[in-house]
Amino acid sequence: MRIVSWNCNGAFRKKFQFITKLNADIYIIQECENPEETSHKEYKEWASNYLWIGNNKNKGLAIFAKKEITIEKLYWSNEYLDHSVKHFLPCRINQKFNLLGVWTHYNNSPNFGYMGQFWKYLQINKSQFSNIIIAGDFNSNKIWDQWDRWWNHSDVIRELEEIGIESLYHIFFGEPQGEEKTPTLYLQRRLEKPYHIDYIFGSKNFQKINHLEIGHQEVWLEISDHMPVICKFHF
Repeated sequence: MRIVSWNCNGAFRKKFQFITKLNADIYIIQECENPEETSHKEYKEWASNYLWIGNNKNKGLAIFAKKEITIEKLYWSNEYLDHSVKHFLPCRINQKFNLLGVWTHYNNSPNFGYMGQFWKYLQINKSQFSNIIIAGDFNSNKIWDQWDRWWNHSDVIRELEEIGIESLYHIFFGEPQGEEKTPTLYLQRRLEKPYHIDYIFGSKNFQKINHLEIGHQEVWLEISDHMPVICKFHF
């Protein structure tokens, strides 16, 4: 199975042909339009098997799959105490494993933006985090850890590892968190501002990877500030 996660930086109706060339079975796409509400005929036809969530029809989170793959939406909780987190899209693939699409937000939270949103989601739904792939734009890296925070990037990584879930990039390349050699984002599309903030995590049964790569900036930077994360494994 081949999975691609990519923040398309909007206007996915004009870009889906580029990502299709990667020939993935499943695409997790951040910042894309709702196919149901688009007037773009080709995009709507391409998106024949998908799930989408978002507060804005022009910029949400979607999971697209080949026609022969079944996607069943799962209704996990987004409510942590008095706060609703976003954007998280859980589903069941081929009745075999769970897939969680992620696009973390600041979400008007003074203390729990970005990785803090995922930390809250993890606390609510940890019991569901088995036989799972988690993929998307986390807007997070160990380099931004803060000493007085208990939900730092490193804390979340450790909590995932305790239940057998690890970053497939870091397994494949053997690089420590925070010392990634390959960026997934060029902030403001500037080569002098590279960051690694997009991830694919997997339970132990997904950790024997055939191939993993990050799209090259020479190919993708004109299309988006994020590079696609491409992973292939047997399941």
